[in-house]
Amino acid sequence: MKRYLPLMIFFGLAVLLGIGLTLNPRELPSVLIGKPAPQFELDRLDTPGQFSPSELKGKAWLLNVWASWCSACIQEHPVLNDIAKSYDFPIVGLNYKDQDRDAKDWLALRGNPYKVVIADREGRVGVDYGVYGVPETFVIDKAGRIVYKHIGPVTQQVFKDKLLPELQKAQR
Repeated sequence: MKRYLPLMIFFGLAVLLGIGLTLNPRELPSVLIGKPAPQFELDRLDTPGQFSPSELKGKAWLLNVWASWCSACIQEHPVLNDIAKSYDFPIVGLNYKDQDRDAKDWLALRGNPYKVVIADREGRVGVDYGVYGVPETFVIDKAGRIVYKHIGPVTQQVFKDKLLPELQKAQR
């Protein structure tokens, strides 16, 4: 038996590796799914004042975490602009660990799909939401619970196959 132990360990690790390779790294489970979205109050970048998620209670909405220094955010931004023009639900842009001037210039250049743009200058709200990096997008239901989290750029396919169905369920 002792003689086969290294072989058994090798096959055990190979099975675990094989299972790991079948998983989608963009679908990391979030412990926040089904739980109330963390509350915060942050400065708005689009207008003077502050924003709190409680202002959107009773509506399903998207929270998109982005930054001007994020190259993948450039990829998803036209999709977000299209979504904002075509659908009637709020998209809140959480500008993550960025300079206000850079974020405003970035939106002026590329268009602003967000109903509200808020500044998470030190990334504390991002930590509360379990953000691994940018971009990330959360679907929040009308009761204020996180119902879905997408890691990576939003594409038309991701919106159609994942985010829109979750938003439609979240609105019920």
